[in-house]
Parts: sequence; structure tokens; C-alpha cells
Amino acid sequence: MPFSHRLIESEILKAAKNFPSLIVTGPRRSGKTTLLQKLFPKAAYYLLEDPDLIGRIQMDPKGFLSTLKTPVILDEIQNIPEILNYVRTLIDRNPKKKGQWLFTGSQEHSMMRGVTESMAGRSAIFHLYPFSHSEVSKVSPFLGGYPEVVLKPSIRTLWFRSYLQTYLERDVRQITAVKDLATFRRFLSLLASRIGQVLNKSDLAAPLGVSVPTITEWLNILEMTSQILLIPPYFENFGKRLIKSPKIYWVDTGLACFLLNIDSIQELEKSPFLGALFESFVASEIVKNQVGTGKPRELYFFRDEQGLEVDFLAPLKGKKLALIEVKSGSTLNSSFVQPMKRLAQAIESKKESPQEVSQYLVYRPIGKEIHPYLSSSVKSLSYENLLKEIVEA
Repeated sequence: MPFSHRLIESEILKAAKNFPSLIVTGPRRSGKTTLLQKLFPKAAYYLLEDPDLIGRIQMDPKGFLSTLKTPVILDEIQNIPEILNYVRTLIDRNPKKKGQWLFTGSQEHSMMRGVTESMAGRSAIFHLYPFSHSEVSKVSPFLGGYPEVVLKPSIRTLWFRSYLQTYLERDVRQITAVKDLATFRRFLSLLASRIGQVLNKSDLAAPLGVSVPTITEWLNILEMTSQILLIPPYFENFGKRLIKSPKIYWVDTGLACFLLNIDSIQELEKSPFLGALFESFVASEIVKNQVGTGKPRELYFFRDEQGLEVDFLAPLKGKKLALIEVKSGSTLNSSFVQPMKRLAQAIESKKESPQEVSQYLVYRPIGKEIHPYLSSSVKSLSYENLLKEIVEA
């Protein structure tokens, strides 16, 4: 499989010159191992999934580490996080050696607990999502961004089916004792049908016959394994009463399409979920771009109890704020931007701390973009150009 460069490469290489160890988290099959092996071609490599190797390490962790020649990549560290205590000791003996210990992991919660306890101040921590469109142009709402699917679309259905089976049997069971995997699988499809909606746990629990606490636990699993994005409401109220629940999006819309039984681009174009999937795709692209360029993940939505709603709000440099409305069509209407304009007016007129606001309407233009402005204050553009705008803003 050809290597495709990732946005986060420069951040990782910079950290390797300043930290003794690096750790790259992210969903399974997002390209973590490939990236580290490409950036550090001389590093030794060990996959911590073989039962014999895990048993050997557990029996004699010091002995195993003494055989390693650094730099070394220890892949899927969540399977044996206790080894980090011993790595810390080795780092402390020679703290001036940088970029020697390179870790990956697919389950953020268990691994991050070990990092917090054992590697505080010794590790630079990164998160790698599947490909973004700015990294690989074939990334799309239908295919998503997982490398195998993007680079070989013909295996899409088989790959997602296998991925789900692996995810259910390995990651989910390792994190928590889900007793009924069949019901959890139904939960995934049900959650895909709620894409772009405000989270309602009771609405999810009732058709599955499970409790709200169970839904809470399952949502936590999906967040830990980087399958979903729960986008919170914006924290400033601008004098308005706000909705407090997050909105549900999927990190990979290709997987969401699979869960919704959307099997072709033609089916996607006719699907009632097209708008929500495109909105989710834009959210994922913004988050991937933020994280990949070393910025904090900051994406919000706005909805008040009077029905004023704007799809996304993203902080920019210098306390600026981007308001983003997303439409899946190619035809624009001035009514699309009215909620943004009302919210922008409320923000800019706030007496205590007014903010400078940029307004964007994201759509799917056919050919060249022919609607640069629907008003003097709102810029209409494709999602590709949106990312360029907010990166440079």
C-alpha cells in the first residue's frame, strides 16, 4: 500500500526532538503503525498482541526491555500498559535521549490512564484519525477515510464488515463486559440513524430494551475508541437559554453509511440521511484538521430554546469565531444564512466581551463556486475551501 503523508507528521517529528517518548492513539486501522514506521525507519518494531510475547513481558518485563535496542516502536500498548512503569525508569536514567520510545494504542482510556500515571512529562501525546480529504483526495462522505477503503474502494463492504467484527470482539470486550454483542451491534446501527441529532439517551434505550446507564456506557466506549464525535453546545449564552445536550456525529462517515445499509454513491445521493452525513463529514474534517495541525479540538454547535440553530462554531486565532452552516445541496438560498446572521449579531453586540465573527455557508458546488457571497457578511464555499479559510484565519 503506498504511503500517504499525514498532517500530523511535522508535529510528531518536532516532539521526537524534545521528548523521550511519543504515544499515538486513535481508532484501529487509522494508520498509526504505518506512520511511525515511515517517520522512524530505523526503529525496531514489536506488536504487543501475540499471547506468547505478552506472557513473556508479564513474566519478566525488565528482561524483555533489556533486549530492546532503541528507538523502538511498541504497537498496541493498551494490551500491556504496566510495562510503562519500567520504561519510565529507563527514561529517567537517561532523560537527555529523545525520541527513543514510540507507542501506539487503539483504546484511549486504558492506555491514557497508564500514560498519566507513569509517563507524565516524559511523553508527547498525539491522536491520529483516519485520512482527511486534505491528506488523500479520495476521502469522501461515502468512502470515509480509513486507509484500506480509500485506497481500494472495491473492498469497502467486506472491509467494514470485518472491521465491525474485529471491533466488537476485541476492542469492546477488552474495555467492558458487554454481554450481548448482538444488541450492541443494533445499537451502532440505531446510533448511525441519529447522526447529526441532539443526543437523547432515552430515545436510544427504548427500542433496544436496555437502560439509559447502559446507553451511557456504550457511548463512552465509542468515544474511547474514536468512533463517534459528541459535539458539545457552545458555552457562551449571549443572553439566550441554550440546549445542553451534545450532537452525535461519526468520525468516519464511510462506516456510518455501511451501518445505514447505504451501498453506493447513488444510494447516498437519494438517502434521507444525505444532509446529516454530509454535516458529519464536515465536522470530522474540521476536527481532523485541528488535531492534525497541533491545535486543540474545538468544535461546537449552537441551539437555543427558541429554535435558533447554527451547525458549527469553531474558535479561530485572536479570539475570533467561525460560524458554519452546512448544506448538502448545490443550490443556495438566502434563507440558509439567516440563523447565522442573527447569532453573529448577538455575539458582536455582547457588551461584556464582543467577538469578531466570520460566517461560512458550506455546500457542494458543481464545477466552479458561483456563489462567493449570499450576503456581505457570509461566504459560501466548499468544505475543502472552508478548511483553507479557517486554517489561515
